[in-house]
Amino acid sequence: MARSAESVHAVIKAYDVRGVVGEHIDAAFVQDVGGAFARLVREDSATKVVIGYDMRASSPELARAFADGVTAQGLDVVLIGLASTDQLYFASGLFDCPGAMFTASHNPAKYNGIKLCRAGAKPVGQETGLSTIAAEVVDGVPAFDGAPGTVSEEDVLEQYASFVRGLVNLSDLRPLTVAVDAGNGMGGHTVPAVFEPMPVKLEPLYFELDGTFPNHEANPLDPANLVDLQRYVRETGADIGLAFDGDADRCFVVDELGNPVSPSAVTALVAERELAKEPGATVIHNLITSRAVPELVSELGGHPVRTRVGHSFIKQQMAETGAIFGGEHSAHYYFRDFWGADSGMLAGLHVLAALGEQDRPLSELMAKYERYAASGEINSTVADAAERTDAVLSAFSDRTTVVDRLDGVTVELADGAWFNLRASNTEPLLRLNVEAATAAEVDALVTEILGIVRA
Repeated sequence: MARSAESVHAVIKAYDVRGVVGEHIDAAFVQDVGGAFARLVREDSATKVVIGYDMRASSPELARAFADGVTAQGLDVVLIGLASTDQLYFASGLFDCPGAMFTASHNPAKYNGIKLCRAGAKPVGQETGLSTIAAEVVDGVPAFDGAPGTVSEEDVLEQYASFVRGLVNLSDLRPLTVAVDAGNGMGGHTVPAVFEPMPVKLEPLYFELDGTFPNHEANPLDPANLVDLQRYVRETGADIGLAFDGDADRCFVVDELGNPVSPSAVTALVAERELAKEPGATVIHNLITSRAVPELVSELGGHPVRTRVGHSFIKQQMAETGAIFGGEHSAHYYFRDFWGADSGMLAGLHVLAALGEQDRPLSELMAKYERYAASGEINSTVADAAERTDAVLSAFSDRTTVVDRLDGVTVELADGAWFNLRASNTEPLLRLNVEAATAAEVDALVTEILGIVRA
């Protein structure tokens, strides 16, 4: 069935497939995507595809339709059922086969989508297969003249749980009370399995799987969605709070006082632990992660490598450099020993291990990794991002020591502060990140820069 290029490219995006169910995505469309994906990975000599899905009401039907498309092309399917995205990556590595995860991550309930990977959890993006898939869906997926593939089911949850625990030294973990906000997402599925053998008292919040997200959006990057966990940590007297997004591939941390811990600080902590296992290893960080990360990595004898923002760039650098670990400001954490894929669960276990092997509270433990004040990402709607960026550069020209254009513009100032301005690829937005020695300096810079951007 041929489709319009406009409708297909509106859904098959740079990194995944995503859209409104019934409007952009339906079973017939997904079946075609499954067929095109099967044809793509058959070129890698793949013989089967593993499929998992999240708790959205539309996910089981769409996953089955995708499976129909795959088997119609002669490849077998292994259905693992309900899964977090990193559980699907685990299955892709375990079975050494391509995978498809049905999720729209933190997007509202009406959305769904597909994250695709090749064998060993290698990502499939626009330049590594999605454009080929889109072209076939537009033109109509050619029929396969051989025998159809088969469908089997396999539950890998316990194997996944055991595997991630085995990647972190939990032997010195003291008893901890851990509050976890699953946001009605897949953390409610994976956390009990992972934590069950550990000496922790789990205080669960919103563990009921519900793709309508009745309590709050499953997007902890928005501070409004951390409020319930912050209160819950204080109410339960928990030692730490963890929040997962809808497909549980991102993990956010709250300390015992209810204060959010910067993902950059988590990146620095995990980097330190991974470098202790492999001194001199490479650690990836994106360019808006705190400068504390490359500083600490260098001080520990590691090799920091800076990348553009976006998981495709991190994963590419992970593969090219053999990096042991990579972290992003958005709370995506990547591990070489997890096939270079991201796992919020693994990052959370590292923080638990670090907290549990000593007696200080988390707020004190993390202080060494919080060297600077940061603004977080601030978005502005602009008509001409390039023109506004040039206006900011002009205004700061007499204070600038370095202008870097790896991703947008990163401006280093004479006093040691820096900021990055990046235009969104999909929306008329200009994104600002600022870091300086103190919160007052950050606030002053943000006010000055936004005064120009929003003029």
